[in-house]
Amino acid sequence: MSYNEVTVKQLLEIMPAASAIRVEQFAGPLNAAMREFGIDTPKRQAAFIAQLAHESGCFRYVRELASGEAYNGRISLGNTRPEAVEIATRNNSTPGPFFKGRGLIQITGYDNYASCSKALFQDKAVLTGNPALLERTDLACRSAAWFWDSRSLNAFADAGDFEGITRKINGGLNGYADRVAHHQRALKVLAVDTGGGADAAAPFHQHTPENPSWLPSLWQRFQRWFKQPPR
Repeated sequence: MSYNEVTVKQLLEIMPAASAIRVEQFAGPLNAAMREFGIDTPKRQAAFIAQLAHESGCFRYVRELASGEAYNGRISLGNTRPEAVEIATRNNSTPGPFFKGRGLIQITGYDNYASCSKALFQDKAVLTGNPALLERTDLACRSAAWFWDSRSLNAFADAGDFEGITRKINGGLNGYADRVAHHQRALKVLAVDTGGGADAAAPFHQHTPENPSWLPSLWQRFQRWFKQPPR
């Protein structure tokens, strides 16, 4: 299957709030990561890029703004494992801050860093020993594409389940209105056919928030700055 390159111009149309310089920096690594992990159709790319746009603030952030202290003691993230505590202590930290979210889809917690590291480097020690590597442009993109692939989100995109994708990434529907806005632009820019013909892509199921449109974004901003929901 031929790969559909997403251009800088298209990315800027999808993310009108993005910095052109940041988009130019990320376009090449982003395409390489999408190619590597089979995010290779306009429909998959539209859903993936829309989620990244929200999660990273249009490529502004590759590291969680919150301190990560809230993740200390999080069993579900692997942050209570003896090796996680030992690594963090060796680096004058605690597991929560040391393994806080990084990358365009914020990889969070010792277990997620270990899994990502094994997938990208065949060695869990690479990222668990130096999680800040995911702040690198190429690895910020690759880790996001790995996360997408590890949760089988191409299948969700193919089925048109954008809400399901959001729940897999976020654990809920925080910031859903913003995600949908980016997704709708991406579908248009990448010319995804969501019509009803026999060969047309399945339509995406969009969730309409019951709250006013500005409320999810405000709540997401609060979460990003202070609480940052778990991955």
